[in-house]
Amino acid sequence: MTAFSNLPLQAMLPLGAYDLVELRRAIQRSGQRLLEADCGPCRDGPAVCAAIAAGFALAKPFGADLQVLLACLIELSPGDADPPGFVVLLQHLPECPGYSRQDREALLDVFRDAGDHFFDADVAFRVFYSVNRVSEIPA
Repeated sequence: MTAFSNLPLQAMLPLGAYDLVELRRAIQRSGQRLLEADCGPCRDGPAVCAAIAAGFALAKPFGADLQVLLACLIELSPGDADPPGFVVLLQHLPECPGYSRQDREALLDVFRDAGDHFFDADVAFRVFYSVNRVSEIPA
């Protein structure tokens, strides 16, 4: 039994509801693969996608094409954890004039689609995310 036992295998959860230090400990104990991106300095879609590509160390460039991002995600290997899986930390997704709430929802839909794919393969895929709104983003 792990700290994730009370969470569904596929989940999209607000990061603010969790203690990040404890969450990191639970991830480490679970042995599941951590995919992490800090989008704090990002102000538009291409920057968010670049932060994700760099943070996840994706081999294939996808620019701002969310369908290519989905293809990259479902090609990833979950490792040897029992149960196998991924924990995704998307920190500080922007909500600003260059990256709207609709842009963010489109991105999160890609992660939901990846979760559906991994569900069919019996692989956990849990996404934790946080949002920086305009007033929270330094000029």
